[in-house]
Amino acid sequence: MNAPELCFPGTPPALTLRDHIDNNVFNALYARSLVYNTCWEDPAVDRRALRLSENDTVMVISSAGCNALDYALDGPERIHAVDANPRQNALLELKIAAIRRLEFDDFFALFGEGYHPRFADLYRDCLRGELSDFARAWWDKHAGWFTSPLGSFYYHGLAGLVARAFRAYFRLRPRLAGDIQDLFEAGDLASQRALYDRHIAPVLWTPTMKWVLGRQFTMSLLGVPHPQRRLVQAQHEDGVAGFVREAIEYVFRQLPVADNYFWRVYLNGRYTPECCPEYLKPDNFQALKGGLVNRIRTHTGTVTEFLHGHRQPISRFVLLDHMDWMSSYHPDALVEEWNAILNRARGNARILLRSAHEDPAFLHWVGVGPWRQPLDQALRFDRELAARLHRDDRVHTYAGFMIADVVR
Repeated sequence: MNAPELCFPGTPPALTLRDHIDNNVFNALYARSLVYNTCWEDPAVDRRALRLSENDTVMVISSAGCNALDYALDGPERIHAVDANPRQNALLELKIAAIRRLEFDDFFALFGEGYHPRFADLYRDCLRGELSDFARAWWDKHAGWFTSPLGSFYYHGLAGLVARAFRAYFRLRPRLAGDIQDLFEAGDLASQRALYDRHIAPVLWTPTMKWVLGRQFTMSLLGVPHPQRRLVQAQHEDGVAGFVREAIEYVFRQLPVADNYFWRVYLNGRYTPECCPEYLKPDNFQALKGGLVNRIRTHTGTVTEFLHGHRQPISRFVLLDHMDWMSSYHPDALVEEWNAILNRARGNARILLRSAHEDPAFLHWVGVGPWRQPLDQALRFDRELAARLHRDDRVHTYAGFMIADVVR
């Protein structure tokens, strides 16, 4: 595959020594760890955009597997969960095995509470035999995450380290912690906004908090590589800390938080029955157990590797934000990936992707097909729908959300 034409405006800048150092640190962390213990993209927004039917075949980046399970509830023919990090697929495999072999109360204790005192027995007797070789070896070593003295599986993995750090910070600020808990119990948006403005914002955004959020090491633990941080800094005068504050203020001032399980789990280390992902609700668990979970297949490798080995057309792609990183460090591989996507896409296929930038540059310089047509011309973008859905996103940590259709 040829590299992109470097004369197009917006192509990635030359990498600096700092870029290479940050990339090596990120890769070292990523290569040894489970990065995401829960998905950090709102599947309710995705499902409204995807409009899945029994005729659809979906390719999604696995991440923690929550969203693949969520999409399965719409009954597509097949979901292919793809991730280059085998530990992420090991987590999804464990969830699938637990859905197949456990009853709901045990399942919710594991992935709702993040703690089960009998996990060692359940793992040995029910789950271990359902796993691939890599997943079995991983959970043989990390089964203690579900019986940890830390109290929750959600305090493990790289993102879990950050959650633990904030938990320790809130222990030092018990009044702030109490106000945040009151925020989640607020009965209406006006009360929620008042709590945030009067009691939380004035004491949360200290210079120390801004400093921590501005460190690349913190971002790496959250799975945010340096290129994404650079994109954020280019758009926000207060840098990453300012962007994070803006995102959090939107979530807690503009959206009801009663069902915002994304932020709740990182604050409390657990979900509640009323505030949790869809796959953790009893009726949905039974639907998955009844056969829908069997429509999910896991694949370890890059998106390009999967698509080159997969011969059937795909009608829906959920690509998350990995292209931000690829566009800086591996632009030629990004071009190859986009060509593989369009070669395997069914007519009128829909593609969802997220970015740290509201209009990522690679949409304009990646060329596809024999004539290297730029992506923003090769695809039909529904910017109005994307903007409308993005306003409802309960996570809101991405500046860009894009919905594109393949035109044949």
